[in-house]
Amino acid sequence: MRKVILSIGLSSLFIISGCSTNGDNDTSMDTNTAEPLTVRTPAHYYDEDYQNTARDRDDFGFTRVNKTTVEGQNIDNQISSIDREQLADVISNLSIQLPDVRDVSTLVTDEEVLVVYETDSNNRQETADQVKRTAMSAVPRYYHVYVSDNIALAPYIENYANLESDHEGMEFSLNKTIQEMLKSPQGSKISDEENENGENVTERHNNKNIHENTRNM
Repeated sequence: MRKVILSIGLSSLFIISGCSTNGDNDTSMDTNTAEPLTVRTPAHYYDEDYQNTARDRDDFGFTRVNKTTVEGQNIDNQISSIDREQLADVISNLSIQLPDVRDVSTLVTDEEVLVVYETDSNNRQETADQVKRTAMSAVPRYYHVYVSDNIALAPYIENYANLESDHEGMEFSLNKTIQEMLKSPQGSKISDEENENGENVTERHNNKNIHENTRNM
């Protein structure tokens, strides 16, 4: 009887060992946690089609950095790699969901967002504030946002989409367009230090001079 039990025990041991070996050949799980986890590159910040499996769409986004990990890296370079066209699409799609907003055109430059929208709101100031803050929620904090409910300006900012950012006369033309947009309500001040468009005192002074020079030309 003892021989039978011993025989069964040894057989079971061989079967378990065999399954374990086969499992190691079929799949391998990397349990090495010494290497940092690779996260998405800055170019994919707003790319909904990047790694668009069902699991990825349900995942949270997370990353962690410290002074050591970013030492020697050009962080400004990473920020500038954000896809501006896709960012403009995000802003337009968020803004069109606001009450009384029927049409939205958005232009994103290296430091400005221009949003022209159509509305039948009875409170233009409130709607302007909603559109502006929606745009600000989607861009880095240093951006300035200008809005206008003058839908006639939409073709103007649409024309910029076909031009390079360093196109001759681009800055002058953008300032002209911003001047026209500022004739529309811009909503409330962002804070005690920043005006309605997110400009601080220094930036407001510099931009005022630029706008005045543009107006006189």
